[in-house]
Order: sequence, then C-alpha cells, then structure tokens
Amino acid sequence: MDKGAAPQVSPARRGSCVAKTVLLLGSGGREHAIALALSKSPLLGRLFAAPGNPGIGALAELAPLDIADFDAILAFCKAKGVDLVIVGPEGPLVAGLVDALEAGGVRAFGPSAAAARLEGSKAFAKEFCARFSIPTAAFGRFEAPAPAKAYAREKGAPIVVKADGLAAGKGVIVAMSLSEAEAAIDMMFEGAFGAAGQTVVIEEFLSGEEASFFALCDGTHAVAFGSAQDHKRVGEGDTGPNTGGMGAYSPAPIMDAAMSARVMAEIIDPTMKGMAELGAPFRGVLFAGLMIGADGPKLIEYNVRFGDPETQVILPRLEDDLLTLIIACVEERLPQAALPLSPQSALTVVLAAKGYPDAPAKGSEIRGVDEAAATPFVTITHAGTKIVDGRLVADGGRVLNVTGVGEDIREAQSRAYAAVAVIDWPGGFWRRDIGWRALKLFSGGSRKA
Repeated sequence: MDKGAAPQVSPARRGSCVAKTVLLLGSGGREHAIALALSKSPLLGRLFAAPGNPGIGALAELAPLDIADFDAILAFCKAKGVDLVIVGPEGPLVAGLVDALEAGGVRAFGPSAAAARLEGSKAFAKEFCARFSIPTAAFGRFEAPAPAKAYAREKGAPIVVKADGLAAGKGVIVAMSLSEAEAAIDMMFEGAFGAAGQTVVIEEFLSGEEASFFALCDGTHAVAFGSAQDHKRVGEGDTGPNTGGMGAYSPAPIMDAAMSARVMAEIIDPTMKGMAELGAPFRGVLFAGLMIGADGPKLIEYNVRFGDPETQVILPRLEDDLLTLIIACVEERLPQAALPLSPQSALTVVLAAKGYPDAPAKGSEIRGVDEAAATPFVTITHAGTKIVDGRLVADGGRVLNVTGVGEDIREAQSRAYAAVAVIDWPGGFWRRDIGWRALKLFSGGSRKA
C-alpha cells in the first residue's frame, strides 16, 4: 500500500463542495490520524487544527483554541471562513459543541448533546438498550453505595463497576472479588472520578472476545466502517490497570462478515432507530464496544466518536476519501454501499511516558522519530508531544503511536516494532506484545474479514 497516495473517490460519493475549509479539534493520536487522512482528500482546501500537536502541525495550521470554549471556537470559524468542524474527543460532544456550532451557522461532524448521551451517561445507555432490545449485560443503576454493594453481593463476582459519566477511559473496574467491587464502589462515590461517579452502574461480567466496531451514521442510516481490537491494560499479557489504550490492530479477526452483519442488525440499526424515536437522530461515528460470546454479540458500551488508538489502525485501511464520507454524514446523504477497506491489516503500538497511567513524567526528549517514520509501511502519529528549544519532548501520558501495515497481523506487528526499535526514548515504555491475542487465537494472525 502506498501510504502517500490519495484515495480514489467515487463520483457518487463526492461532496457538494469542491473545496472545504476544515477545523479539526483535538490534540491526540486519533486527531493526527484523521489529519493524515483528510490531507489526502481532493476536496480539502485549508485545514486548521486546535490545539493540535507537532505531528498535526506538519499538516495543518494550528490554532491555540481551548476546545471547551465554544464561543471562541465559533468566533474562530467565522473569522477564518471555516465551513466544517470535525470534533475528535468525546468531551465537547457530550457538552454540546455540535449544537452550539450549528446554532451559529457552522456545520459540524459529530452527534448532538442529546445523541452523545450514549457515551456521556452509561446509565442512559443501559436503559436505552433495555428499551430498544439491544443485547447487553444485565445491570443496576445506583446513586448511593449501600444499595450498590447489596446488588453486587446478590450478583456475585466477577462483576463490573462503572462510573456513569466520562472518566477519560478509566472509570471502569472489572472486580474479580466482592471486596474489590465494594472498594471500587466506595472509591467512585467518594469522588475519585468527580461528577462522573455520582451515579454508578454495576453490570454482569461478560465472557468472550472483545472487539470494537465502527459505523458512520447520517441520522437515518448507518454504514459499517471497520473493526479493531485494542489493548487497554498497561502491562504485557493484558495485566495491570486500564489505560486509554496501549495498542490496537485492525481488522478484529473475530469480526468476520457474518458477525459484522449481526452487529449491524442487532446493535447498530436498532440504535439508529431508537435515537431517532427519542428525537435525537445520531450523526457521526458510532463506536460500539462489544463482547462476542457463545450466544453472539453484546454491547459493552457506546462511544460517539472515533476511538483512540483504533482510528490509527482503521484509517490506514480506508480506500475511500474520508472528507467526502464526513460531508455525506453531515448532509444526511451517506451512501448505502459498504465502505471500501483494504484487505491488509494494521497494528499500532502506543509509546507512553514512564509513570503512565498514574503520573506520567513530562519533558523527556525523544529522538529518532523522523528516521522511524521513514520505515516502509509505517506511519507515526503524535499523541502527547511538544517542541521545546527545537527538541521533541513528551508532553502527556500516551505520547506516540507507531503503526505498521502488512498482509496480516503478524507482518503488521513486525513492521511496527521494527520502527519502534529506531526510536530513542529512555523516558518512555511500550508493550511488546500488541496483537498477541490475534496471533494466538486466529491462525498466525491471518485475517478473517
């Protein structure tokens, strides 16, 4: 695959505008991957990013905007003639940024605040699933620790304890014992996750294979966009505390054509119909976290935006124009046909600062990134970096993503780790087993679909 080639654009999928001035909001590896895809579009006129990062800065004009300051974003759009905003992270979506922009006459890619409740409130999502017969784990919703603990004791361990609101990917605890579950309940109600933990959801523990499934949605219908599997745990062998994600690969071997069709029919399509019935049609990216068990797929949770680091492995496989597809979502005319994805596989390794996820150390210098990026079939995206006195330094927990593309998971893994070896960063660490589950369970990493 020529990673620098522009995607082929079907005439039927071209947007109504031949050029776009686009503002991309966010600063992580997900946003860098989106910027790379947008930069290949023949429809793109001018690309701004806020606040961005050094990697995104090579592709876009950076603006020092606070993505929580909706008035400042709208004023910037008016001043610069921005006619499309792409929102990367979930926080502004849940807070209503798309509503604010559209009220100000600026089109935006992402769900309304009402639709973003699917991610913003786990209790809402679970009650939504119950109402619209979407398969998910049995659950209880609680506003106080005593009844929550009683429910956990009734159901037994293992059991899953979740903060209701947004908690940066860290508000979920899989408790393997009742004492661990009770400690998690106390921690949440005592304010470990702030307002996000004022309501707690306790769920049945699901067994099976986890997968991430993405669909593009225009408010009326959805089209499958791809699958991935990520590694949430900080340690090798999927051990240690949960993180925002230490690596991912695409496609998920368990998501063959038949399973993907079931997910669309049993989860994605009913979600679209249900949200429309509630008066909150869903537009944007619907990201379903799934557990694939003996009786089929069940929803673990909804996300209402591209995943991180899943985006870094799905977009390199997209053989269509991302900007065209985004415009089609916004204009409510998404094509019915399946999106073309490369038969190749992609795997990304997250390089994190020592101390992550608890207290990542900032400021350490990173060398060799340009040399690693020159490796064939490899893309490097910045997630938490900045330039200080001409030096690239760590400025976050997850700092770089190194993505390899190959004929199967094994080749993609080999290429990614070969590039990682070129990077000189004593202040960082990374897992050395990303993709191990696919290689172990699915015949040497060969792709099913």
